[in-house]
Amino acid sequence: MTDRGTPTLSFATFLKLLRGVLQDWPTALGGCLLLLFASIAIFAPYIATHDPLSIDVFNRLSPPSKTHRMGTDQLGRDIFSRVVYGTRLTFAAGFTIVTIALMIGSVLGSIAGFWGGWFDMFFMRVVDVFMVFPPLLLALAIAAALGPSLMNAMIAISIAWWPWYTRLVRGQVLSVKENVYTESAKAGGASNFRILFHHILPNCISPVLVLATLDLGSAILTTAGLSFIGLGAQPPSPEWGAMISSGRTYITQAWWYCTFPGTALALTVLSFNLIGDGLRDILDPRRTRRERTGR
Repeated sequence: MTDRGTPTLSFATFLKLLRGVLQDWPTALGGCLLLLFASIAIFAPYIATHDPLSIDVFNRLSPPSKTHRMGTDQLGRDIFSRVVYGTRLTFAAGFTIVTIALMIGSVLGSIAGFWGGWFDMFFMRVVDVFMVFPPLLLALAIAAALGPSLMNAMIAISIAWWPWYTRLVRGQVLSVKENVYTESAKAGGASNFRILFHHILPNCISPVLVLATLDLGSAILTTAGLSFIGLGAQPPSPEWGAMISSGRTYITQAWWYCTFPGTALALTVLSFNLIGDGLRDILDPRRTRRERTGR
């Protein structure tokens, strides 16, 4: 039994999401862009025209041409191939960060919201301590302490972001557990585990899904930012932030070096933001209620 006012993960909800996406052109545009970049990441070996790590000193900083569609960098490496393979790193980093933060936040938020008492007080005080610091500043400090690498950057950002999911899930659990169907499940002898995972958490998914989708773009952008200042992916990794950092030295003589990875980064972040905004509108119960009643 689920709350009729809050969508859950079901086939009907999936159809509702798909219909809402197709009816809203910004969300549909974001979905098309996301599908494009996801396809590039999956089929990178078949799309890339060169080895992304292959050095050709005789073609240093060559402009875009038929041989090198996006030109070459200071070592003669094909920028198009590096951008294509960088899509894999970008998606892996974004989904890893959000998944780790979401898992930690969901577990702790569920415990704190459902059982309350000293569990709630302890975890919320820990959350308050983490949320005192701006997430980017905290991620920067943790990444600097762990050392420069893409993996350490992902860990640092995940540590900085999990408190936001904890607070969101806790608030949703506190709200949902007071509903009538939850009380009915308790009266029927259902265990706390079943009540939490079968009656409460499925009705908390909508806002968490929206936040996770929006955070994917932020995670990708933050990872690129850490790589840009030298705390993320290290050369010769074809990560977009690292490529932009290397290309800034040659911006006046090789505009293509920064432009193409920067454009790919901007479009990827835009696609997640468009989808996140669309999901927020589609899954908003108040909007659904207004559509049904005309108010």
